[in-house]
This record gives sequence, C-alpha cells and structure tokens, in this order.
Amino acid sequence: MHKPGKGAGWGVAIAIAASLGVAAAWLGHRNSGPRAGRDYEDCAEEAQANSSSSVEYSKLITHCGERFAGRRKPGGGYTYFDFLQNRTFDITGPNPTEAESKKIDRSYMEFLGAQRREMLLSDLAKAQANHEQAGFEPGRQDARAPLVLAPKIPLPARRPFIKRSRPCEDGSISCTWAKLTAAVKNAFASSAGSNR
Repeated sequence: MHKPGKGAGWGVAIAIAASLGVAAAWLGHRNSGPRAGRDYEDCAEEAQANSSSSVEYSKLITHCGERFAGRRKPGGGYTYFDFLQNRTFDITGPNPTEAESKKIDRSYMEFLGAQRREMLLSDLAKAQANHEQAGFEPGRQDARAPLVLAPKIPLPARRPFIKRSRPCEDGSISCTWAKLTAAVKNAFASSAGSNR
C-alpha cells in the first residue's frame, strides 16, 4: 500500500483553505453594503444609509429593485405588482417562487385572451353596425315607430285675453284720449277710402 506523503496532504489542505477563502470573500462581497437586505425595504433602508449622494442612492435603489421583485405588505407577507396586467399577486417571499411565477404567467395568458376576445367582440359589433347602416336606404320607411318629441303631460290650454271695457267718464284723460284716437282713425280711414 502506498501512503500519501505529507506534501500531498498539505496541498489538499491549502486548496480547500483557498477555496473556502474565495467563497467567504465572494459571500462577504455579495452581502456587503446595501445588498445585504433580506427584502426590498431593508435594501432601500441600507441604500439610504450607505449612499453619499443622490446619484449613488439612485444606483443602489435601482439595484434593490433588480434584486427583489416583491414588496413587503403592512400585515406581513409580500406582494408582486405585474405592470403588464396592472394587478398585484400575493407571494410568499421577497421574490416569486417558481410555482408563483408560473401562476403569474398563466394569469397573464388569460388576461391576453380576455383582451383579445374583447377586441374581437368590439370589431364584430362595429362591423354589424356598419352593415346595418349600409342596408338602410334613405327613401325607405323605417318599420319602427317614429320618434315623438311631444311632452307626455300636455300643457294647460291658455285662456284668451279678454279686455273688459268700462264706461267712459267724461272729463277723464283716458276717456278723452280714447275718443280723440278713434276720431283720428276714422278721419284717416274715410280719407283713404275717398282717394281710391
């Protein structure tokens, strides 16, 4: 049997230590700064605390949005907003699981199908209206009853205005004026009749 030498054991140990060091450095770098948040809200708080300018904050908050699709709900749990459907979905963690992603995708396919059906029904209704309008001839009477614009409750009939005459009192201005205008009318009427 061949016994491994001390040099081979040290080489394996050094390789393992180096691998662990690289892994620790990678994990440490990955979890350092604002990226260490457990969800979008934690990441956003860390971004605000660790940024020295608005430009840096914008970059960090954009990175938070890329890492976490879900947003924390006030009562607990997370919600995912799908802007294509303009709708939210409840999810279990800060990012949708594979099953939740499939459910969201199925819902989107149903959404597209419903939109397509609505569009087809709308196009069909327009085509039918155009067909009916094209079939209507201007000289032809419509079989439907004519449109009546009369009020349903008839207005009360107006009473005729009756001028009541009072006997004329001598000496009053109104009586004198009435006699004078009647005399002038008669004079013009008689002169007009004689000129013909």
